[in-house]
Amino acid sequence: MDSEIVEKYKKAGKIAAEALAFGKELIVKGSSVLSVCDKVEEKIISLGGEIAFPAQISMDSIAAHYCPEDDELKFGDQLVSLDVGVHVDGYIGDNACSVDLGGDNSDLVKASREALKAAIDTVKVGVKLSSIGKAIEDAITAFGFNPVRNLSGHGLDSYNVHCTPTIPNFDTKEDAVLEKGVIAIEPFATSGTGMIHEKGEPSVFSLFGKKSVRVGFVRNIQKEIESYNGLPFTTRWLAKKFSMGQVRYALNQFKQLDILKEYPPLVEKTYGLVSQAEHSLLVDDSVEVLTR
Repeated sequence: MDSEIVEKYKKAGKIAAEALAFGKELIVKGSSVLSVCDKVEEKIISLGGEIAFPAQISMDSIAAHYCPEDDELKFGDQLVSLDVGVHVDGYIGDNACSVDLGGDNSDLVKASREALKAAIDTVKVGVKLSSIGKAIEDAITAFGFNPVRNLSGHGLDSYNVHCTPTIPNFDTKEDAVLEKGVIAIEPFATSGTGMIHEKGEPSVFSLFGKKSVRVGFVRNIQKEIESYNGLPFTTRWLAKKFSMGQVRYALNQFKQLDILKEYPPLVEKTYGLVSQAEHSLLVDDSVEVLTR
């Protein structure tokens, strides 16, 4: 990999780690969920990075893809996961952590964290992807929990948060091996059965392709979204520049034109609690954790 690209990945990873640590300290009972997201994103910009995807705060049985829109939502006794992504010229650092505000789920938080450590210890060029998944599964089940089987780690590429390879969170028994590149490993541990599904209204989207629209403010919203270079965005970003009514109308237009991808919240099917841990890694002749 080109040395300049590697340095951009490293810078993105460093900023992502700092922004995650900053955000983790803000997650306290009584604080505004929306405010934490805004402050984390402001921190990313202040550190010289750009936002790779909206800061996401998932609580209790929600595993991912939750971005608050209501400033009245406050933290209580929840199990909270914070997922932060940063890019530098399109090269991405992605990391996440969980916080147990209720005080009863420390083992569940530890399960995902220990699974991440176990997975990192197995990573090298040529290792079976299923072996990484087995390390994750073994670590989580040792705590008496289940891995979320239909969520996975992933590759990171230029302006692409999720690409190949898929890094499973359980032993798939498959023979595909890890090659050189940049990956994100993200174990999800749950007290439920370990399967998620889409549930609820989306607030995270991405736009792909381009089709002409007639309404002036819809064109303006389209232009704003195109500035994100295909990366995911959230309605609250657009609502800072346009009315929410205009945003909803425009998104509906893009949906009808079949150029909008929606990311509804991902909820554990049996409403088990979910914890998450994540790091980005540069896999080469040696392995480097970029978000540590």
